[in-house]
Amino acid sequence: MDASESGNLAPDLRPGLTERLRWGWRRLRRTAPREIAHRALKQVQARAERARLIGKDEAPAPDLAATFEPWLHPRERGDRPEVIAAAARIAEGWLDVLALRAVDLGSPPRWNRDPKTGIEAPLAFGKLLDCRDRDLVGDIRYLWEPNRHLHLVTLAQAWALTGNRRFPEAARYHLDSWLLACPYRYGPNWASGFEVAMRLINWTAAWQLFGEVHSPLWRDEAGRDFRARWLASAWQHAEFVRGWLSLHSAANHHLIAQAAALYLCGLAFPYWPQSQRWLATGRSLLEREAQAQVAPDGVNREQALGAHRFSLDTLMLCLGAAKANGQEFSAAYGQRVEAMLDFLASLVDAGGNLPLLGDSDEGDAGLAPYRSLLAEGAVLFGRGDFKVKATALDERARWRLGPGAQARFDALDSEMTRLPPRQAFPEGGYFILGCDLGTPGEIRAVVDAGPLGYRAAAHAHADALSFTLSVGGREILVDPGACSAYAHPVWRRYFRGTAAHNTVRVDGADQSEQGGASPWLHRAHSACSLWLSSAQKDTFEGWHDGYMRLPDPVKHRRLLELDKKRRVLIIEDRLEMEDEHEVELFFHCAEDCDVQAVAGGFTVASILRIVLPKAEEATSHLYRGSSTPIAGWVAGAGDRRRPAPTIVWRARLLGTTVLRSEIAIVAGG
Repeated sequence: MDASESGNLAPDLRPGLTERLRWGWRRLRRTAPREIAHRALKQVQARAERARLIGKDEAPAPDLAATFEPWLHPRERGDRPEVIAAAARIAEGWLDVLALRAVDLGSPPRWNRDPKTGIEAPLAFGKLLDCRDRDLVGDIRYLWEPNRHLHLVTLAQAWALTGNRRFPEAARYHLDSWLLACPYRYGPNWASGFEVAMRLINWTAAWQLFGEVHSPLWRDEAGRDFRARWLASAWQHAEFVRGWLSLHSAANHHLIAQAAALYLCGLAFPYWPQSQRWLATGRSLLEREAQAQVAPDGVNREQALGAHRFSLDTLMLCLGAAKANGQEFSAAYGQRVEAMLDFLASLVDAGGNLPLLGDSDEGDAGLAPYRSLLAEGAVLFGRGDFKVKATALDERARWRLGPGAQARFDALDSEMTRLPPRQAFPEGGYFILGCDLGTPGEIRAVVDAGPLGYRAAAHAHADALSFTLSVGGREILVDPGACSAYAHPVWRRYFRGTAAHNTVRVDGADQSEQGGASPWLHRAHSACSLWLSSAQKDTFEGWHDGYMRLPDPVKHRRLLELDKKRRVLIIEDRLEMEDEHEVELFFHCAEDCDVQAVAGGFTVASILRIVLPKAEEATSHLYRGSSTPIAGWVAGAGDRRRPAPTIVWRARLLGTTVLRSEIAIVAGG
């Protein structure tokens, strides 16, 4: 079970008793009575289900006469050899699982084993299983990943394209073994409502691509018997999701996934009276959460680009499924989706790079390519500017858009529908300082002055007033990204912390105080106080109060000003304080950057010259892959990390101080 769903709130780092009591008291004071009641009720519900006092396990007989219209379209064939090759590799028994390549899950696959550590999780009652106990279940993200069954969709695509029975036979082998190894409600694969929802979404895709109820795959008795078992489990999945939603503080993109699972299952499996209830519940939740979780300017309120892309992909998938079945979502729903695409397109630099803002559950693995999302959005909303950033209509978008998608994409006039580039997203708190945007001479700095995150802020980072910088489409100063929430606590804490972002740290403390892999003990508040943009310069000024909690409070104000003619970015950090504090200033460079010390600062990739602040006894260090202290890393997929150069400036400062840094762009990238 997710920690946010189970009530398992103990911090990962196991501090002393006093610290644990203090953490618990702070958490309790901020937790609304409804939240406490909800968590208590879920624990009671889980125990009652385990005792078989409530809940129904057996699916009713399906009415196989019901029909629906598929929303995935195999007639649109693009990179057909790639799909077939990927499916053939899966049929041979090889899967990529996050950072692991060519994993052999076993024959039959050992669905309850973590392929990274080899630990086999027990078949205990899932909702009461502690999935953060690495000794018990291993690295749960690696265990869960193949159990999402995305690979079944690839096998189904290959079957739809070729009619080769090798692919459905491999899928049936996997599904048969899964149904046997993962009985309803038991084991790690019945612990999280989010994971069950992800699997169900992928089942709706595979089901329609394998030919639904009347597929030739089910013509013999064995086929019909397998179909009955699969349908019964789909019913159980939907009922599980409906009764185990991520609500209150856990109502983030997990709830969007659960709503989508119910909606899509109601469409793809319309064979029971409950199907209409799933459909209505899913639709209602999607409409509500699209407004609640996405700001009017299109920024996902979780302040994490991974959550933004995931939610956008899911909301668009439901939009397409509804359209295929003659249904419609509200205009407000569509407006939020278009605004999310607008924000995504605005972040993409001239080289097609996206900054890594906040958490991404597994790096880029498992997330839809942003170009595919923009290509699909270009066709759905008639936006030529999205077409420019997408560059082409990919295979994934063609499967989702259906016949004629390429012609509609090609017909978009990118010049007639081009809008001025958006640089300010005030509700989300992101601002883009830049010149020559979209050209080889582009300078693009993305600044974060938004709230910590949405509700529990489980996927947020302590990154107030941090920024990234790319030049000429090349990333230079970066956000190092995030380790999985289930990775080792030390690395999880580092990548979420202030030291892993291009901002100021005071007295070695994070701006927002971490309480474990997801919770926060104290939240910094930040905001933009000034935003101006002209042909000559862009100016941003913001503040945060994260260090006002120190015995001697410190208010941090930051000014960034881009002089477009001189191609210089000026950074002024004002620290309002009375006593002495240790102050650090971080500049995280992309891993391929060559960084050299020069008088007064550093050169980076022969593109930037960073002039650091002047202060008595100030020091500067260049780290790359350091473990003591932890510095000089960027995150990879899952729990992977790679060395990258990081510049750290340090000084002890007394009283209110203004630190001035200057970044001169000396080459065009």
